[in-house]
Amino acid sequence: MPGRLPRLTRRAEFLRAAGKGRKVGRPGVLLQALPETGGPLRLGFTATKRLGGAVVRNRAKRRLREAARLLLAEAPPPGWDLVLIARAATPTRPFTTLMGDLRGALRQAGVIPDRAEPPR
Repeated sequence: MPGRLPRLTRRAEFLRAAGKGRKVGRPGVLLQALPETGGPLRLGFTATKRLGGAVVRNRAKRRLREAARLLLAEAPPPGWDLVLIARAATPTRPFTTLMGDLRGALRQAGVIPDRAEPPR
């Protein structure tokens, strides 16, 4: 089982991805992707108070972390800063559908190639 991926921790890193990165929206997730950072893939997760209380926000972030781990930990593409923002559907969306949302957003942003579908 793959381990933890490096994280974005500073507000400035999140703001840089928001300001200069590519934005892709899906019903379950909003992705902000900043290419060519020169380092390893790094991830950041956020959920606004508009989503709900702390329990709902934490659940949404946990689900996004697990979806990202399953999709990216095997062969993380280097040189990207990714911010995954929870949307209203994130806490209740079926997990396979949420993973499909994230996979589609990653493809549209150019983080993963179009044919990176794992065999079933």
